[in-house]
Amino acid sequence: MEVTVKTAQQLRLTEEEFELIKKKLGRTPNFNELCAFSGMWSEHCSYKNSIKWLKTLPRDGDKILVKAGDENAGLMDIGDGYGVVFKIESHNHPSAIEPFQGAATGVGGIHRDIFTMGARPIASLNSLRFGNLKESKTQHLLAGVVHGISHYGNCFGVPTVGGEIYFEDKYHTNPLVNAMSVGIVKNGETISATAKGIGNPVFFVGSATGKDGIGGASFASADITADSTEELPAVQVGDPFQEKKLLEACLEVIKTGAVVGMQDMGAAGIICSTSEMSAKGEVGMIIHLDKVPTRQKNMKAWELLLSESQERMLMVVEKGKEQAVLDVFEKWDLPCSNIGEVTGDGLLKFFMNGELEAELPAYELVLGGGAPQNSRDYIQPDYFDEIKKFSPDKIEVPDDLKPIAEQLIAIPNIASKRWIYTQYDSMVGTVNASTNAPSDAAIVVAKPTNKGLALTTDCNSRYVFADPYKGGMIAVAEAARNIVCSGGEPLGVTNCLNFGNPYDPQVYFQFVHALKGMGEACTRFGTPVTGGNVSFYNQNPDGAVYPTPTIGMVGLLENVNRKMTMDFKAAGDIIFMIGVSRPDINSSEYLHKIRGVEFSPAPHFDLEEEYALQQKISELIDYRLIESAHDVSEGGLFIALIESCFNRNLGIDVVATDYKIRKDGYWFGEAQSRVVVSVKNTKLAGFKKSMEGQAFEELGEVTTGAIEVDGLNWGNIISWKEKYDTAISNLLASHKSEEALSAI
Repeated sequence: MEVTVKTAQQLRLTEEEFELIKKKLGRTPNFNELCAFSGMWSEHCSYKNSIKWLKTLPRDGDKILVKAGDENAGLMDIGDGYGVVFKIESHNHPSAIEPFQGAATGVGGIHRDIFTMGARPIASLNSLRFGNLKESKTQHLLAGVVHGISHYGNCFGVPTVGGEIYFEDKYHTNPLVNAMSVGIVKNGETISATAKGIGNPVFFVGSATGKDGIGGASFASADITADSTEELPAVQVGDPFQEKKLLEACLEVIKTGAVVGMQDMGAAGIICSTSEMSAKGEVGMIIHLDKVPTRQKNMKAWELLLSESQERMLMVVEKGKEQAVLDVFEKWDLPCSNIGEVTGDGLLKFFMNGELEAELPAYELVLGGGAPQNSRDYIQPDYFDEIKKFSPDKIEVPDDLKPIAEQLIAIPNIASKRWIYTQYDSMVGTVNASTNAPSDAAIVVAKPTNKGLALTTDCNSRYVFADPYKGGMIAVAEAARNIVCSGGEPLGVTNCLNFGNPYDPQVYFQFVHALKGMGEACTRFGTPVTGGNVSFYNQNPDGAVYPTPTIGMVGLLENVNRKMTMDFKAAGDIIFMIGVSRPDINSSEYLHKIRGVEFSPAPHFDLEEEYALQQKISELIDYRLIESAHDVSEGGLFIALIESCFNRNLGIDVVATDYKIRKDGYWFGEAQSRVVVSVKNTKLAGFKKSMEGQAFEELGEVTTGAIEVDGLNWGNIISWKEKYDTAISNLLASHKSEEALSAI
């Protein structure tokens, strides 16, 4: 067929990009070639509207073992001859259209990024955003996504150990589903996603290719609309049992010494893995598409190039060792086919039944090569004017705070997520060290060592909406604070940057300034960015979702027994808040959900104050001067206190120490850089001596079960725990429609 500008536009390429392709090729591409550029130059694969700013993030560190972005996932040294491999990615658009498969294949895809490097995945986390939980659409999406995550993770055999979930109207049409995987590998046993060795055979291994997922990368690089359901074939279909076999086969075949390089066939499928591996190795490939195992007959060349069928790998094998590879995959009953060979000319030549279907220079297709790198304009969002108008003086302080606290604890963003996490297998693999008592970050054992890994995903998108720069810093700071409060030392970051349409200058302002804040915070905490994912085009009919730069962070405990938990341990222990109380209700759950204020500034945050706080918490844990540590975040100080009571059904008797501060701000404000700790009477002297130069307040003491605040009886811990544990399930039961009920 004749390829025209209209053809390019139908494939979501611009007229300028079409002209650039013709210039790079020195001719007009045929349809197969244009499809290849469409996939590889999509936002999802090329990062064409973000790479300029991604390069500004700190990417170097003493413990980084592979350069950021060079491999499928980040790799950092944890000592004793082992490394931790980790990455987070989005599967937002597929989950909006088909929540079960969208979420399931997101989990499968991120695990493949880990084991394609030779690491065994040991833990999974997620970061989720949905609309109003009272709406049937949200309930349907929530049920499908949670079912997809649990189905794939539970069957695959990797525990889901942590995550976060928020419900905001801004995510009504376009939920966010970010999945993170963490693995362990012995240093020196990693595999690179690089093709090399002229004449080496190229193998296709894993599940057969079908028509599911065709054009998925391009689909993820456009706004969700009312017509998006017509693109349902762009959603992949996953099989966790096939992936389990693929994992074991890949780790086994690596030990044969036959594997030169390997890459997951993720976004954009075969064209992506062949072009990226070839470009990195400065080689080319001859690929015979008719040798690719297929599930459907008569698949066309462009369909084979772009299919994103799951559980597949591209593998370059050392010539002469083909049989060793074939034997391993025959043992695991998985398709394995020699589909081509490495060449030295830098060209990708795709044949079908002996006919040349496409000839493309690998370098021109890929990020860091010939893919576009755009500079977008940006302007301050209009809604900033509304934020500047906010004055807390206009918000009257309630006389009775107990009813406010009871409403607060039942808000879905704060209430227990047990309805969700009980569907996940958190124990398979026996690495989860956070089962008996909760900590601010999940703790897993880095077997076969006795080290621990502290894992977390964090981002308060309302803060980023209010102030992208400060909100970006807070996202990094909260992740580091959660790791420090759990006894870990922050190591590195993987990020999943979820924003609206990058061609909207106000959205791009959010993106640019969030990255500036993240970069500054990562530099201060010594947590380089090892890689991640950018997800643009997250839009609702009335505008973009909240800017959501999710931070996945990994921390190290030299000994897993150093872990610190968040729960109070015994009645009589003294409760302190480390940090400074402020009359700050900005962007809090209290202000937004209970007082109905949409526009307010981000809460107080100072980077140096935060860094000093974290250093102090780490010191207190080292010297065993505290019994618990829990950071103050959503819901403020009261929520941090009551959450610390739940695990052992203990109570509190606490009093506000500064009566000049408005009481709602004191108990419910979300000013940053604060941590609640408990201290035994026998260690009080040592604790107070250690706190010289650090702001702190003595709030009261742990009790046997009564909740006393400012001298008033607020009931007992059992009733508060009931409210906290059942809020989401009660909300679902009381508001779901018949349709949502059947879905759940």
